[in-house]
Amino acid sequence: MALTLGRRSVGNGFRRAIHHMRLNSVKGQRFYNTTVSKEERSGNSGGTVVSERRGVVMVIGINRPEARNAVNQETAQRLTEELTAFDKDNSLHAAVLYGVGGNFCAGFDLKELAHAGSLKLEQDVHCSPGPMGPSRMRLSKPLIAAVSGYAVAGGLELALLADLRVVEESSIMGIFSRRFGVPLIDGGTVRLPQLIGLSRALDLILTGRPVKAQEALTFGLANRVVPDGRALEVALELAEQVSAFPQLCLRADRNSTYHAVFDSSSFTQAMQYEIDHGLPVIPAEAVTGATKFSSGVGRGGTFSKSKL
Repeated sequence: MALTLGRRSVGNGFRRAIHHMRLNSVKGQRFYNTTVSKEERSGNSGGTVVSERRGVVMVIGINRPEARNAVNQETAQRLTEELTAFDKDNSLHAAVLYGVGGNFCAGFDLKELAHAGSLKLEQDVHCSPGPMGPSRMRLSKPLIAAVSGYAVAGGLELALLADLRVVEESSIMGIFSRRFGVPLIDGGTVRLPQLIGLSRALDLILTGRPVKAQEALTFGLANRVVPDGRALEVALELAEQVSAFPQLCLRADRNSTYHAVFDSSSFTQAMQYEIDHGLPVIPAEAVTGATKFSSGVGRGGTFSKSKL
């Protein structure tokens, strides 16, 4: 689906406040206020996508709560801009994607699709973003999805773009677009089988049935299940955790994993890619890490940042 990507500045995106999330220091702990204002419920606060930088983590929110965060063309463009800017910013280590107002994303806005007679489908995936925006991207750094409420149809495809999914207990995932003849053209048929296996993927794709959080965890579709209202909090903590590790090593291992799953034609080719991209990390990071370990740092499996 051809989406025109305008050259709208993303620099200010790092400074826009996420109005429904306030982080305060309360006895050394982070406190997340997920109260949504009247303006936010109407979708007029900060545009269709809001973002905020938290140290080395970028937090990006789909801000169309009145439409359960269904993505229209403007939102798709903004999401692409934000994630592109994140991927290019060397000072950022991870990103968190969430939905404002209680739902992750209900997919592509079918109301817009129904009235878009001039909407064209782009067959060459190199030519433009996907209908949902960044769905065709291969990010070089970790993305974590904080899933609340509905993550269905194209919204599920956006969640599949993430490396990890933190899912709230009452969340519902599924290919709800099955009911209306809307195909998966944002990576759902590509990523889902690799993530949960062919049999389970076909179960979800063919039936379009809802999947609750605990079943999603069993499938491997969810990586963490958390109480309602805490997905964003836990996702941000997880992003900060992975951001604290040596980044050259983390990204080399992450990228080699993706290469083995999606790009390698053989076991030998995957192994060659792993060693080719892993060896440069040894003098850059591993020697320093080994020296720390030899001096007693991190013994006994300690992961505390203050002790590394």
